[in-house]
Amino acid sequence: MKKSLTHLLACGALLALAVPVFAADKDAASLPGHYYLQGVMEVGSELLLKKDGKFEWALSYGAVDQQASGDWSVAGEEVTLVSGNGGKEPQFRVFDESEMNIKKPAAAGQWVAIVGYPRVGPMAGVEVRFEAKSGKTATAVSVQNGDAIVSMPASEQWARAGLRRQGSNSDYQWLVVPPERARERLAGFAVTDRQWLAGQAFQTLKLRIVDDGLKVSDPENGLGRGTYAKQPAQ
Repeated sequence: MKKSLTHLLACGALLALAVPVFAADKDAASLPGHYYLQGVMEVGSELLLKKDGKFEWALSYGAVDQQASGDWSVAGEEVTLVSGNGGKEPQFRVFDESEMNIKKPAAAGQWVAIVGYPRVGPMAGVEVRFEAKSGKTATAVSVQNGDAIVSMPASEQWARAGLRRQGSNSDYQWLVVPPERARERLAGFAVTDRQWLAGQAFQTLKLRIVDDGLKVSDPENGLGRGTYAKQPAQ
């Protein structure tokens, strides 16, 4: 699917010529299929609604490429896309020592949490709550290289870390920091599903069923123009 999306988005001009084939039918069984964004110049976007309730979405505009995947549902005249693992939260574990490529202690006065999938890549956008044995805490969000860094006095000793997605209202997932990692003030935390490495363009996207396809009905996400027209069945 990823290769297909990339190829199709690269041919945005051709997508604009696709012929809308859709009827405003609220029957969920008629909705699965490929949709292409119409009516927006210089933007290529594809939506795939799968029969198993999963979706894949991609958009390309100039040098900007976005993607999202997750679950879709229909209620009345509205289709809702929920990105992520079916609305679930990512789960984490502590890196094994064999997975730690960087073992040099953190800079003086700093504690570093490395978040990602071992030997694959980093994960940005993870809120990390650092907690010392004394109860003192500090919070940072992992950046593009997966690092979340806070400042802590030399007198403090790292005890555990709580992780959750940035902006999430879920509870932190707390993990005990191994003694050696605490001494080095550098620990790695692995997300258990590598799907989370790819950032999601949106958390929720609502589309209204119209005569010629699916129209974005949530203008606040910046995707409020154009209509996704369904590709004729092959």
